[in-house]
Amino acid sequence: MVTLNPPGSPQQATRGRTRIQTTRGYRVFQVCNALILTAVVVVTLYPFVNIVAQSFSSESAITSGHVNVLPKGFNLTTYKKVMSDSAFWQNYRNTVVYTVVATGISMVLTTCYAYVLSKRHLKGRKVLIAIAMFTMFFNGGLIPNYVLVSDLGLRNTIWAIVLPNAVSVFNLLVMKAFFESMPAELEEAAAVDGLSTYGTLARVVLPLSKAVLATMVLFYAVSFWNSWFSAFLYMDRSDLFPVTVYLRNLIAGASGGTDQSAASDTALQIASNIQAVTIVLTVIPILTIYPFIQRYFVKGVMLGAVKG
Repeated sequence: MVTLNPPGSPQQATRGRTRIQTTRGYRVFQVCNALILTAVVVVTLYPFVNIVAQSFSSESAITSGHVNVLPKGFNLTTYKKVMSDSAFWQNYRNTVVYTVVATGISMVLTTCYAYVLSKRHLKGRKVLIAIAMFTMFFNGGLIPNYVLVSDLGLRNTIWAIVLPNAVSVFNLLVMKAFFESMPAELEEAAAVDGLSTYGTLARVVLPLSKAVLATMVLFYAVSFWNSWFSAFLYMDRSDLFPVTVYLRNLIAGASGGTDQSAASDTALQIASNIQAVTIVLTVIPILTIYPFIQRYFVKGVMLGAVKG
């Protein structure tokens, strides 16, 4: 027999108060959350907005510290100067080639390695995982790596940038966890249909892994695009530098100018403006690509991390 509480009963009043309290608490949480996230967004975006404003400002306004979020003394001369520099575009082209090749190789190696590690019945699986984890915390050091790359004849080649950083252990573990979360029945059905291991990976697993694949492509592409130390260390020819080394040389030149006499102040001001312009032109490709894969970003990481 079901007993209904009358509208004015103590039970109904208690539920009403609980509902009001929950609603108020949730609203307070929403307000605090919105304020905190807004502050984080402002702190995160301000440096980039400031750089964009500097790129359109005059050199004197930059060095005098008058540029914040809006340009002062609107100026497009530096954009024209940088975009007319053949060295900049050559280094820019190198960066595109390095990023595309390195990301492609890294995705193939990481995907295959992660797919192997996701098979719990594989003999020696724990050893392979231990090897990957060991490299996450320990490495040979800068000098041994330099000697190894030099002895292999990789200096002044694209492979000096691509091969030493081809597999990120963090990305590997995320992809491994994602593959482990997939139903085993899918691969069993593919095996019954006569697909090989590689056929199952290519025709069943990868089409269902678009979210994590897009996320890993973003991780690798941003990492290789922003990388400069490997090229700075292993390359001697300026025509092989990526655009990040071009930018680094600008910053180093500007820093060196601070020790010169007052006659170098103008050169320092121009260098500051060129730095801002180069930074803006460098990040444009990443800003252009990100919106197309942003919807996969959170989904890919969460599926790989939580379900694993």
